[in-house]
Amino acid sequence: MTRIGLLSDTHGWVNPNIYEFFKDCHEIWHAGDIGNDDVAIELAAFKKLRAVFGNIDGWEIRTDFPQFQIFNIEKIKVVMTHIGGYPNAYAPGIKQLLLEEKPDIFISGHSHILKVMRDQQLGLLHLNPGAAGLKGFHKKVTMLRFQIDGKEISNMEIYDADKY
Repeated sequence: MTRIGLLSDTHGWVNPNIYEFFKDCHEIWHAGDIGNDDVAIELAAFKKLRAVFGNIDGWEIRTDFPQFQIFNIEKIKVVMTHIGGYPNAYAPGIKQLLLEEKPDIFISGHSHILKVMRDQQLGLLHLNPGAAGLKGFHKKVTMLRFQIDGKEISNMEIYDADKY
């Protein structure tokens, strides 16, 4: 069993509540708009970090992290990118990527809107953790945590707090 902490759109700020919310997680996945190297370094020092760059990320983040992360964990295939859309409203090129890769989980960020939804047509779970940072129009800071055990995704929990 692997416990995952999922966040996006930190925009250069690490919420101090991450340490409590992700304390039992084995890995942190960041769906882009990290903001700066300091955030990536801090998160990677805390837990194993898998991340993608976002549209606001500069060359230093783009050097360290790809546009797409495609990987297997337990018996689950994951595709993660920053600008991906969601079921029935995927960003250009994303649906074709998902048809080719056939992931069990598709993760994107960018919208600052928390979404956990199934794509019945493609047979996947779409996750957007919303925004964990302070910059943007969102009124809530959100993150997700869940566990993967073989092919099972369970114990999905939401961190939801007012922006400071």
